[in-house]
Amino acid sequence: MFLRIAAIPLLFVLLVAAGAIGQDDKEADASKKIPKEEIVIGEHTFKLEVAANTKTRAKGLMGREKIDEHGGMIFIYKRAQMQSFWMKNCLVDIDLLYLDGRGRIVSMHKMKKEPPRGENESVVDYERRLKRYPSRRPAQFIIELKPGSIDRLKPKVGQTIELDLPRLRQIVVREERAERQG
Repeated sequence: MFLRIAAIPLLFVLLVAAGAIGQDDKEADASKKIPKEEIVIGEHTFKLEVAANTKTRAKGLMGREKIDEHGGMIFIYKRAQMQSFWMKNCLVDIDLLYLDGRGRIVSMHKMKKEPPRGENESVVDYERRLKRYPSRRPAQFIIELKPGSIDRLKPKVGQTIELDLPRLRQIVVREERAERQG
């Protein structure tokens, strides 16, 4: 009898651990399916997930428990426009670089994770309390990196990040066309 009772907590721990491993696997599988773009910042090469349509831009890095050292995301828009990001449903801090249509950094932020939505907090109230991180100038490309990347890379406003601009513009046109076609 004691063995059965002792086995129940052990079984519970194993199931929780398997679920956590399964979640990591699901997250890894999901990030593998997302197209990646290789970007060089300073002397470091990053493989960034591409967010070039409404769905991938809205999801961003929400729900991620970590960002790889040389990972992150690049958001691509058809044209430069005023942008503002927030940390809705983000579990880790994120460093953010806003770039104009030529790849020049127009602003950057060290975004901090926010407390999760409270049990009695409406979606509207939750979204209203989230800090906004504005581009300050029109931005066409937004790069999200692991926290601490700004301190490590030491990018400067006005610095140009080498991007394959024609290719990135083709990606966003293709993604937006596919989105319209459903």
